[in-house]
Amino acid sequence: MDVEYTGRQASVTKKYKAQTEVGLARIVKIVGNAGSAHVTLSRDKYRFIAEITVQTKSLKLVATCESTEMATALRDALAKIEQQAIRRKKKKVSIKRRGKSGVAIAGEEEAEASGEIAKPAAEKIAVKASKGRKTVPMLVHSFPSHSPLSEPHVARSTDGVALRPMSLEEAVKEAAFRDRDVFVFRDHGGRAMVLHRKRDGKMELIEVP
Repeated sequence: MDVEYTGRQASVTKKYKAQTEVGLARIVKIVGNAGSAHVTLSRDKYRFIAEITVQTKSLKLVATCESTEMATALRDALAKIEQQAIRRKKKKVSIKRRGKSGVAIAGEEEAEASGEIAKPAAEKIAVKASKGRKTVPMLVHSFPSHSPLSEPHVARSTDGVALRPMSLEEAVKEAAFRDRDVFVFRDHGGRAMVLHRKRDGKMELIEVP
C-alpha cells in the first residue's frame, strides 16, 4: 500500500513513520494491499492531531484523533481505521449471506402474489401421493413398550447412623455436622427414628414403628 505523509507545523519523524507502517500492516490484512493511505500530522498550540485516510477500490476509511502527544493521536487514529475496516468486512459478509437466503424468500413472495400459498416440499409430495392412491391406516408398535429401568446403584455407609442414643436436637445438629440428608438414630427411650432433609431444606422426623 502506498503511503503519503504530510506535516503541518509538525515533523514527520522516522518514529511516526514506523508506527504508521505497523498499524497499516494490520489494516492491509483486512482490506488488502491494493490501495493508498494519506497520513497528515499537524499541531495546534498544545494539541497534536493525526488524520489518516485509507482509500481502496471499494471503500474509503477516514479517522481523525487528537491528543497532547503525537504518538497517542496517531495510535488512536490507526485503531479507528482498523475498527472501521473490521466493521465493513463483517457487513459485507452478512450482505452476501442474506443474498443467498433472499432467493428462497423471493420465490415465496412470488407465490403469495400469484395467490398460491407456498408449501414445504415434503407437504407437496404428500398431497400428490394422496391424490394418486387411497391411504390405508396403519398401526405401528414399538417394542419394548416400556424402557428398561436402570439398575440402582447401592452404596453402603454407616455415616448416617448414630452410635449412641440422643435427643432430637442432638440428632439435628449431628446430621447437619455430617452433612447427611438421611440420619438414623435412637432416642433415650430406645425408639428408632429417622431424620430426612426434604427438597425445601426442612427436616422431616420419621418414627419407626
